[in-house]
Amino acid sequence: MKKLTIVKIGGQILDDETALSEFVSLFVQLSGEKILVHGGGKLVTELAVKMGIEPQLIEGRRITDQASLKLATMVYAGFINKNLVAQLQQKHCNALGLTGADAQLIQTQKRPATPIDFGWVGDLYATSVDAERIAQFLEWGLCPVFSAITHDGQGQLLNTNADDIAAALAIALTQYYEVSLLYCFEKKGVLSDINNENSVVPLLSFRDKEQLLKLGIIAQGMIPKINNAWKASQAGVTSVRIQKSGDLLNPDSGTRIQF
Repeated sequence: MKKLTIVKIGGQILDDETALSEFVSLFVQLSGEKILVHGGGKLVTELAVKMGIEPQLIEGRRITDQASLKLATMVYAGFINKNLVAQLQQKHCNALGLTGADAQLIQTQKRPATPIDFGWVGDLYATSVDAERIAQFLEWGLCPVFSAITHDGQGQLLNTNADDIAAALAIALTQYYEVSLLYCFEKKGVLSDINNENSVVPLLSFRDKEQLLKLGIIAQGMIPKINNAWKASQAGVTSVRIQKSGDLLNPDSGTRIQF
């Protein structure tokens, strides 16, 4: 089987021009086929405040009303996505910027309004990803770059967690490739002490995960990364790792998820 690397980039890296440029330079050096998935950084929140759209959060999760969805689509699928594509093209990586709506690649369903109505947020399901079509793009020498915008097949765009998208892509494409999934952000990996940058947990088992969740060490934005990484590992993704973006080419860096 051919090898495929799926990299999800997020966190402060998207807001730091120098760090992002360094990441792009490393990403293009990855061997084999590759896919990039990105979140939105802080730009949506900053623009929302300027436009008088008050960000709404419940337990750390963003409520996506109609105004917020329009803004997220403009920023995620527009500026951030095309900025990444342009930087990749500069490095001679033939990138193709995408949402889930393009070519019907990722279809989701609106999250149920109970017990909390998160608005226009999309949830993935088992057949959300058109793996065959994405594999065709890869065979044509293209590098798909997915934003965190999907659709429901009925004309409605939906804001979807980029960590979820990366895991769903990795799982779906295991039928065509030997897949490695990398979650890259500003930290060196999963830390046993959030105040100590060097306290990286090199190997995370289910027991370790549950213990760190119980202690509150794995919290907030790290929770969906861990849960998705674990799900992907269980589903047959060859290698799953959480690491610092600058360590992208080091296969021994960060935290390896062990099912």
